Amino acid sequence: MQRRERTRHLIELGGLVQKAGLVEVTNDDRATLYGALLELAGRARDDGAVDILGLWKRRGKRAFDAESEGGTAP
Repeated sequence: MQRRERTRHLIELGGLVQKAGLVEVTNDDRATLYGALLELAGRARDDGAVDILGLWKRRGKRAFDAESEGGTAP
């Protein structure tokens, strides 16, 4: 990935953290955010990860759809 593409990708990921409300919930504490993300990654690696990844994907798609229709994310 080229530098510009990587930078854009990282900015978009940061935007998702903001959209999800994690910045406010954690009072912008980066250690807490990082710990939460590590917890999610650990859960995704555990047995049954297919189920949790599918759940997260469906929830994310519903939130994106609601946003594009002018609603608010769940």
